[in-house]
Amino acid sequence: MKKTYISTRGQQKPLNFYEAILQGIGDDGGLLVPDFKVNTKDLKSLLNLNYVDLATEIISEFTPDEVKDDIRELCRKAYATGLFPETVVPVKKAGDVYVTELFQGPTSAFKDMALSLLPYFMTFSLKQSGEDREVMILTATSGDTGKAALEGFKDVEGTCIKVFYPDEGVSPVQKQQMGTTTGSNVDVIGIRGNFDDAQTAVKKAFASEKLKQLGDEHSVFLSSANSINIGRLIPQIVYYFYSYMTLVNNQEIELGEEVNFTIPSGNFGNCLAGYIAKNMGLPIKKFIVASNKNNILTDFFNTGVYDANREFYKTNAPAMDILVSSNLERLVYFLCEDTDKVNQYMHELNTTGIYKVDEAIFSKVKANFVAGWLSEEQVLQTIGNCFKENGYLLDTHTAVGYGVYKKYQNESHDNTKNILLSTASPYKFPGSVYKAITGEDKDEYEAVEAIHDITKVDVPKPLQGLKDKEILHQKVIDKEAIIDYIGEAIKEL
Repeated sequence: MKKTYISTRGQQKPLNFYEAILQGIGDDGGLLVPDFKVNTKDLKSLLNLNYVDLATEIISEFTPDEVKDDIRELCRKAYATGLFPETVVPVKKAGDVYVTELFQGPTSAFKDMALSLLPYFMTFSLKQSGEDREVMILTATSGDTGKAALEGFKDVEGTCIKVFYPDEGVSPVQKQQMGTTTGSNVDVIGIRGNFDDAQTAVKKAFASEKLKQLGDEHSVFLSSANSINIGRLIPQIVYYFYSYMTLVNNQEIELGEEVNFTIPSGNFGNCLAGYIAKNMGLPIKKFIVASNKNNILTDFFNTGVYDANREFYKTNAPAMDILVSSNLERLVYFLCEDTDKVNQYMHELNTTGIYKVDEAIFSKVKANFVAGWLSEEQVLQTIGNCFKENGYLLDTHTAVGYGVYKKYQNESHDNTKNILLSTASPYKFPGSVYKAITGEDKDEYEAVEAIHDITKVDVPKPLQGLKDKEILHQKVIDKEAIIDYIGEAIKEL
């Protein structure tokens, strides 16, 4: 079977897997999706596989059949060379909730799960395509993607990476992580604006004829490390299967038993990967989509209306401070498989800031998803209560998921076993976490030591000694200057 990828908006010629990875986004501004039916997996065959072997089985469904052994080697390099613990993603318990810890990698955030593999995808695709131009990776981040992408791509031959983040919209720890990144090919740029401004500019860069022409002149092409790149999304499917199989292997559930997944959601890629896993045969009953005060996704899943015409809030769960959830476009496509309809909705969003899906799509939304949100005060209460009751320490984003799930459980009386995806170490947001468990304010770095003294939860190695590292990146530009900045960077290569 030939495996090609098309755009959600229907105006992109079909691409093979390597072209899809390298291009990152559709020429028409849409997102790339498989133009083939992905096989349903035999769950029994996945029992007792380690993470590398399971990843190989899942990811190979999206790649040419003849490179399965190559994919296994790429997965081995990403997950089995000491960057992650042996289990890669431990599944623990907090009361009656199973918590999949996706933050055990090199930057202590779930973005490592895909961004440890994407650079290998990229270099493999360059080789398979015979591409000898330099690839410039453009990345917008609300905090965690940036550092994970920088770590993944630093000093990778044939690439350079530019990360744009809201200068006043990430946590101090996230900012310090990005600003201290070493590597000869990395560049970190703060912007005077929010994440949506950065993401919009990056998308415009891909569509810019001026930048394309500059790239042709200087033998450079643009690609993305954001979840708009299908190469970011595919590896995320794996940990849904791994979480489920862990529960089966531990005799917590029977093979074939349905579970719910709760996912803290901002740009929606994390949750969308789960929807793909469900379509591949993973027995998932409901996705519980959890948002912070920027609750645009909650409103969409409850009403079918996506309305970005609202106030933007900076919160204590900053990676979710997003009003334009790119991957929702992919979900809408999967639910209708009609590129004309998706094109119409995205045109409405771009021109009016709002669109409403039809009843056929919304009925599928209601069949698969429920949603809720927490205020900043509720986030802190949830962290405090969970630690007090269960001895389990949540970060602010995972707390959003835990709290929303508890609300859903109380209101629905749904006793289906629930797996919560934990997206970051609590030590990435130490000020908020410390306040949640003590009621007091403390400097971020003093809070790290104090949290450890109180909870005895280990500080992840990537965050140890962070405050003493030299800051190497301090640029801040206006959001309107992003495109010109990229153009100048292309000329300098």
